[in-house]
Amino acid sequence: MKRFVVALSFLAAAGVASAATPVALSYPPAARGEVVDEYHGIKVPDPYRWMEDIDSPQTRNWVEAEAKQSSDYLAAIPGRDGIVERMRKIWNFERWSAPEKHGKWWIYSHNDGLQSQSVLFATDNPKLKGKILLDPNSLSKDGTVSLRESAVSDDGRYFAYALSEAGSDWQVWRVRDIASGQDLPDELHWSKAGGGSWRKDGSGFYYTVYDAPREGELLKAANQYEKLYFHKLGTPQSADTLVYTRSDDPDWFVGGQVTDDGRYLVISANYGDQVQNTVLVQDLSVADGKISEVIPKPAAQYSVIGNIGSTLYVLTDDNAPRYRIVAIDLADAAPEKWRTVVAESKDTLDQASLVGGQIVAQYLQDAHSAVRRYSPQGKLLGEVKLPGLGTASGFAGRIDDTDTYYSYSSYTTPASVYRLDLRSGKSALLHAPKLAGFKPADFESRQMFYASKDGTRVPMIVTARKGVKQDGANPTILYGYGGFNISVQPTFSAAIATWIQMGGVYAVANMRGGGEYGRAWHEAGMKTHKQNVFDDFIGGAEYLIAQKWTSPKRLAVYGRSNGGLLIGAVTEQRPDLFAAVIPQVGVMDMLRFRDFTVGKGWESDYGSVENADEFKALLAYSPYHNIKAGVKYPPMLILTGDHDDRVYPAHSFKFAAAMQHADPDGNPILIRIDLRTGHGSGKPTGKLIEEYADIYAFALNAMGLAK
Repeated sequence: MKRFVVALSFLAAAGVASAATPVALSYPPAARGEVVDEYHGIKVPDPYRWMEDIDSPQTRNWVEAEAKQSSDYLAAIPGRDGIVERMRKIWNFERWSAPEKHGKWWIYSHNDGLQSQSVLFATDNPKLKGKILLDPNSLSKDGTVSLRESAVSDDGRYFAYALSEAGSDWQVWRVRDIASGQDLPDELHWSKAGGGSWRKDGSGFYYTVYDAPREGELLKAANQYEKLYFHKLGTPQSADTLVYTRSDDPDWFVGGQVTDDGRYLVISANYGDQVQNTVLVQDLSVADGKISEVIPKPAAQYSVIGNIGSTLYVLTDDNAPRYRIVAIDLADAAPEKWRTVVAESKDTLDQASLVGGQIVAQYLQDAHSAVRRYSPQGKLLGEVKLPGLGTASGFAGRIDDTDTYYSYSSYTTPASVYRLDLRSGKSALLHAPKLAGFKPADFESRQMFYASKDGTRVPMIVTARKGVKQDGANPTILYGYGGFNISVQPTFSAAIATWIQMGGVYAVANMRGGGEYGRAWHEAGMKTHKQNVFDDFIGGAEYLIAQKWTSPKRLAVYGRSNGGLLIGAVTEQRPDLFAAVIPQVGVMDMLRFRDFTVGKGWESDYGSVENADEFKALLAYSPYHNIKAGVKYPPMLILTGDHDDRVYPAHSFKFAAAMQHADPDGNPILIRIDLRTGHGSGKPTGKLIEEYADIYAFALNAMGLAK
């Protein structure tokens, strides 16, 4: 292990740039078809359309050959096994989630270090270890069955839980009696995302489902007309009551949540992944109460955080691009009657909870957490003091609780769990992980800002060993996402810790398209403005190089999902800027993403090929369509999972085949296809370690630093 660190430091100082190629590459043949589509008078070839049938013998043969080639190549990289060993040591630490109270029970998750999945526990005292409520590790030999959603009845008697297999987004709901640990006969299928919410009397719970997909299209078929149902305990799913759906358009997402007092069912609906939604309410204290529209049009985002009597408290960006909290009296819910409780501020109000008779508001200050407490009338009660530049999460509870729990972590510090006394505002440590092989005090995160192409000020957090030299020689990974109003916040990862412990630099650019600065920041990276995201990321890479954190020969870039699209696009726009590129589960075919699973919903962020101006923008950056022969692309490792039913694997298949066709004799272009995994959720610890070891080994090899 020490030999690897010394070699890394030595090679960085020596400026070695040539990458070793441990296995000669001869890409598996991939036939080019004659399919051509026409959009707005423009003909667009799609030579690998046949790969969209991922289960055909032709596709399976290609996948198997590619998987073997990438496996052989990665396994032969010097030092790769040492990275696995190092990462296992750092990853092997005890960790907990913040406990939440339900009836007499406090529910929390725990992982002893290298368990494939965390185990759920129930205890009547959060300071004491509880009994096992659910151990997903006992449900499969390979650790690929995971817990996705859960809901506990108000009295703490029943635990509804949704399991996923092999990384698929499809879930199966079951119900467990917490006291006995035994499951009831209830079993509910065809749910995706969307949690469960119990009625106050514990008679049953609300959940969402889709119609069953056609045979053979489990991972591919478009998911449409999501429905909110009520399931009564002890009855078959066929007897469940349809509560709400949108029949006017197939691409609405719906969800429902019962208020803590049990009086109201709050229903929300949003078109695709738009960050705007409607709000409807059903009074459950009235038999067969009608569903009333409170906010009938999706003009903004409205998130109900709780209620006091007939007044809903709602987090919204309506007339407040960085969000505020308003009180809406259901007796007269007209917008002009709304009362602002917590006004918009310069910081983005990211989340909030109504707990212990007060509002706990979680803000983003330049992409890291700040937490403030307010009375229901809006009086500032104080700020929760956090240890540093990191992320706080949790703060769950009910209106009459006296305390709540939260976790705090940063890029250098694993999540510690704290108890917050809501009367005094003071925090007390409950759990703090102990690490082996990594000393947080030896590392630091620094936030800096740089100018994008159009002058926009973009934040970036750089994490590295204290005192690292800015001499242009550091092996560096730049990560980004930039979409769907999602904020990338500082949290601990054993994988990131491994990289910086080996001497690397890890940088995260908080680009437009995310939610770090509210609605305007998000919209500046949407649809026809998507190029801003790529410009922001390229600007971040240029900044790291200009500040001599690294150089083009030592800079790897990495992104997942929408971030995989990002990596594909910037690679084609600036192939000279990177030593290695790693797009994972990326959206690579921007003209056909809407044809698979939940992809139609992404048009809210990406735009639609049906609109001429949006089609033009999509075609201009679509990774699959902008590959050019004769370009020297940097070494590329494409990653996907064979059960990814969110971003269909054919995106990565088609992109890899087109890349290899365009540049067959240049730098390595590999596709790593993981078996029995999906988009990423629920991936077992062992698979994550192997995956990150391959990513790091590939990047170091491309930089000439593998040894």
